Amino acid sequence: MLKTRLKGANTGHSLLKRKSEALTRRFREIVKKIDEAKRKMGKVMQVASFSYAEVKYSTGDISYQVRESAKVAQLKVKARSENVSGVQLPAFDLNVDGQNAFELTGLGRGGQQIQKCKETYQKAVEVLVQLASLQTAFVILDEVIKITNRRVNAIEHVIIPKIENTIRFVQSELDEMDREEFFRLKKIQAKKKIRKDIEDAIREAKGSTHDESSAVATNIMGDYEEDPDVIF
Repeated sequence: MLKTRLKGANTGHSLLKRKSEALTRRFREIVKKIDEAKRKMGKVMQVASFSYAEVKYSTGDISYQVRESAKVAQLKVKARSENVSGVQLPAFDLNVDGQNAFELTGLGRGGQQIQKCKETYQKAVEVLVQLASLQTAFVILDEVIKITNRRVNAIEHVIIPKIENTIRFVQSELDEMDREEFFRLKKIQAKKKIRKDIEDAIREAKGSTHDESSAVATNIMGDYEEDPDVIF
């Protein structure tokens, strides 16, 4: 039973160790992608800010026109899940749905700058969605890796040594019982041998006594037969 538990603990430790390694490897990839996405985000937002400044310079404030024209969202975010070693990581994808709601904006002046600003901010939203997906996966993986490592350490440093100590204790007790049984059998054999020697000695003593009695009786009869006859 204990050996089965020890085997199961070793198997679980091996599986959790490999899971932790796979999650850590994916975690490092995500950290690298987050760094790249943040650098890219800074550059894209810088270009978008300059583009918006150009629009305001050429056309003035068009924010009210944008708010009036926006009826349905053109950019939509869809969520999906990705399985990484049994851990469900959320991922977000940006989809362009519907027609452009700002086609007529800027026809009077600044149409080119407005289109450029729109495209730049759309790229910024794409990078932002990608960064949000990576950040969410980063937080979840960080927590799961901590939990998995705690389980690995608990199995390695607590459960397995405890089972091994119990097995050694049981084995030592069984060995002690075997030694006690062996000693007991030797004592029984020694007692039987002593008893047998005593019985043999008694039997030999009885046999010698019987021989001596027979010899004495024979001598008495012989003496009686050798007496001379008496004549009256």
